[in-house]
Amino acid sequence: MLIALTRGVSPRINECELSFIERQAIDVPRAVRQHRNYQELLKSLGVSVTEIPADKDCPDCCFIEDTAIMLDELAIICRPGSEARLREVDGVLPNIHQYRRDILRIEAPATLEGGDVLRVGRTLFVGLTQRTNGEGTELLQKHIAPHGYAVKAVEVTGALHLKSVCTAVDEHTIVADPTRFDLAPFRGFDVIEVPPDEWMAANILLVNQTVCMHSGFVQTNALLQERGYDVRTVDIPEFLKAEAGLTCMSLVFSMPN
Repeated sequence: MLIALTRGVSPRINECELSFIERQAIDVPRAVRQHRNYQELLKSLGVSVTEIPADKDCPDCCFIEDTAIMLDELAIICRPGSEARLREVDGVLPNIHQYRRDILRIEAPATLEGGDVLRVGRTLFVGLTQRTNGEGTELLQKHIAPHGYAVKAVEVTGALHLKSVCTAVDEHTIVADPTRFDLAPFRGFDVIEVPPDEWMAANILLVNQTVCMHSGFVQTNALLQERGYDVRTVDIPEFLKAEAGLTCMSLVFSMPN
């Protein structure tokens, strides 16, 4: 069974951090409704959803993906590259302890955010960005190598996180805007390129073989359906204003047998 940890929307989400897009006013009540619809989509796909209360002092707290990496064997507690987001980790940690006994941490000077970690099989592609550094990548490799995982670093120059511009729809295919990161580590993958005016559509969430994406990315939706993928959509325009996508708002993982 899949479990999703989510976190409530901070009333201060308009103070969220931005790097590659211009700030626009976020309608907080509308964002709360869209967040609820996102959770309902996950539930409709058979996911057990838990919501951790929002922290009013953490504008980005609903973007829970950045706080941890949930593998079958262990959890890695991240260390955000933004000082303003460090507090978010402690708010999530008690819930992580409920699901994983083996928990390791990324420690300074290393930084690592979950939005930079794309798992495909036993490989974790890790974006080198403003938020994740080389020390974070190396420490992650040290933590997970005993469990049979490998890490591949990916240079990202045009986005906040790797998964802002590259996610996987299966173990052989990625959805991506290759103009914003180094595609070389994905050599051998089939690449579905998103249209330039839908570059944020490269952030999709795969749940039980279903591709979840923002309803406004109609061109990318059509490309995926032409390939035979089962696509479900949800409307999240307020979160796009926060430079976020569907993966950002949950930690989705399985319970080990």
